[in-house]
Amino acid sequence: MIDIIKQLEYVHRQLEDGDELKTIVLRRHYDAGIDDVWDACTSAERIPRWFLPVKGDLRVGGRYQLEGNAGGEVLACEPPRFFKVTWIFGDAPGRSEVEVRLSADGDERTLFELQHTAAAPPDMWGQYGPGAVGVGWDLALLGLAIHMSGESLGDPSAWEGSDEARAYSTTCSRLWGEAHEAAGAPADQAKAAAANTATFYAP
Repeated sequence: MIDIIKQLEYVHRQLEDGDELKTIVLRRHYDAGIDDVWDACTSAERIPRWFLPVKGDLRVGGRYQLEGNAGGEVLACEPPRFFKVTWIFGDAPGRSEVEVRLSADGDERTLFELQHTAAAPPDMWGQYGPGAVGVGWDLALLGLAIHMSGESLGDPSAWEGSDEARAYSTTCSRLWGEAHEAAGAPADQAKAAAANTATFYAP
């Protein structure tokens, strides 16, 4: 059985804190070949098994929509190593793009890197910092890890209310607070934002 909390240790989190654009980066390895990981990340049949149902034309120039979440345009695709999409959620203004890069590390191990660059609203950034987006992406990477392992959490809605899910989101929020501080935020500001994020994801 996969250790959910331990999965947090496998992710490297980084923040590039620009004046206008904020970039969060997550990196981790998966014990699967690059072609398998690429297929899991780009196949309309497999994406819902670990992330969200998706509709649209999943090729360069095509548009996609994740059920109840973001949508946008496929800007670039270089199988099996790189794709880039716009990431538009609701009426959020300004640029928002997600890049995913895969690198083979042997035949059955793949380095996964996700980079999300966006113009963050100052009020939201001040309240939550990078964790508002970072925890959501951590949960996506967790979903991919469970999918690649062949296991399942069972009913996602039941898991979301569990003590394990609360511990995961609280710890993940703290780790994004540490990344925030490492990027130059004052310690008290980073800790307060992390606490707000934890309350949001694990009320």
